[in-house]
Amino acid sequence: MKLQLRQWSERPRTLVLMLAIMLPAVALIVFGVLHLWHLERDKTIIAAIQKDYQQFLAIAEKQIDARAYNLAEQDSAKFPDVDGADDIDSFLTTHPNIAHAFLWTGKGTLEFRSQMSRMSDRQFCSESRMIASDFGTWMDVEAKDFISKIKMRAATGKSVLFDDHWVNRGDKWQYQSVIFFVPRGSSPEHPALAGFIWDTDYLRDKFFPQALNEVLQDQEEMSHPQKEIMVHTSKDDYPFATSAHWDGGSLEVERPFEGVFMNMILGIKLRGTTIADISAHWLRTNFLILTALSLLMGAGMILTYRNVSRELALAKLKSDFVSNVSHELRTPLALIRLYAETLELGRISNTGKQQEYYEIIRKESERLTSLINNILDFSRIESGKKEYTFRETNVADLVRTTLESYRFEIEQNGFKFEQKIEDVPPLWVDREAIARSLLNLVNNAVKYSANEKYLLVRLYRHNSGVNLEVVDHGIGIPVKDHVKIFEKFYRVGDPLVHNTKGSGLGLSLVCHIVQAHGGEVAVESAPGKGSKFTITLPLQRLVGQE
Repeated sequence: MKLQLRQWSERPRTLVLMLAIMLPAVALIVFGVLHLWHLERDKTIIAAIQKDYQQFLAIAEKQIDARAYNLAEQDSAKFPDVDGADDIDSFLTTHPNIAHAFLWTGKGTLEFRSQMSRMSDRQFCSESRMIASDFGTWMDVEAKDFISKIKMRAATGKSVLFDDHWVNRGDKWQYQSVIFFVPRGSSPEHPALAGFIWDTDYLRDKFFPQALNEVLQDQEEMSHPQKEIMVHTSKDDYPFATSAHWDGGSLEVERPFEGVFMNMILGIKLRGTTIADISAHWLRTNFLILTALSLLMGAGMILTYRNVSRELALAKLKSDFVSNVSHELRTPLALIRLYAETLELGRISNTGKQQEYYEIIRKESERLTSLINNILDFSRIESGKKEYTFRETNVADLVRTTLESYRFEIEQNGFKFEQKIEDVPPLWVDREAIARSLLNLVNNAVKYSANEKYLLVRLYRHNSGVNLEVVDHGIGIPVKDHVKIFEKFYRVGDPLVHNTKGSGLGLSLVCHIVQAHGGEVAVESAPGKGSKFTITLPLQRLVGQE
């Protein structure tokens, strides 16, 4: 009962240690799972990605605007001055990206020109006449106001002003960009306003595709999945222009132009996936990571628990070992002291009886020596310093001599003792080690045979080896413990075993000794049916063992 109480007292300490390690880790994982669920429920990941893409589109818009300003200022710098109205046609010839150009130098004085190479197109001619008529009326009213705006913008380093313009071609309204600027030669006394119109075809086929690809160029190799962008007008969702690898589909995020290209909308999508898919993949990956961490933590806790439990059990076994060894040492010492004191006091006058007492003292001394040698051998084995001295040995004589030294212990415990020792070929063995193995097996048989006290030792030749058997009718050993009993300090969990003092080293030493001789040890046993231990030693001489 005391043993069980000690066992249970160790378990809470182990559990407290495990909980101290495990609870913070579990809390962290639970927090991570709840946080991911919160992100999934509130669509926070999607919102974060969309915000990131809005920022990307804002940067893209600035780059596109900067490109438009640079190109417009380069073109305006080559425009004729206020006296060069006749040179507008030459200007258009050298700038095929411009569909129309105009110069206003006062009320009713608008010079309007269109690309001569396209005047054979009836629709383009009609468009030219309509724009010239509209601009002629509009310029007289708004020109001076536009000139003031352009001069105000000069303080920001920009000399042009953008506006949008729509023309009807066929069944669709086409977007055009109008660039206004003050031409050379304009003065407060004689203000002038000039400008040109970037054609729809140029914007759709050249300007925007080049600008969009330039925006994507910096992140093309670094982003996966890769972004694709496009622009469309405010009048429809159909792509006006797209980046090079646009593969269709719906836009994920849109942003209206606020500067140069009013009424145009910049949009972004991902090639081959969607933001929702990315969010789901991110959440799924993090859930899997948390699951893997949980499993690893659980496995680590189990291993830690097992190791700590094993160490605690080993510590307890070592403590029991000290207690049990102390008891086993006390028994032979008590007998030696008893018989020695009896002889010393001269209470035994019979010479034969005195000789018997001397023999008992010698045998108990030998048993005490054997126990101490077991402990020393175990220490040498643990430190890897155990050495064996092999020599040719008559094993039958060795077994008889060993049993004779232990006969007093056997008979004193009331055992029916049988020995069947056959003559076998000489073996190369360590005499002391084999004798100790036999004594350990006999000692176990004596200690664990409480009811039917029977002991049989057999030595016989078997196939290519020699078998040494120790048979008893004791308490027996469960099958599940047949392997474990050869481990150091291990003792079967039967109460009858724990009520019997023992070191838990005997069978471990037997196994080590037999294996060192190239043999093996086996057990046949069942609870209540006794046990049979068989040591098998090879006949042939072991190489290098002399």
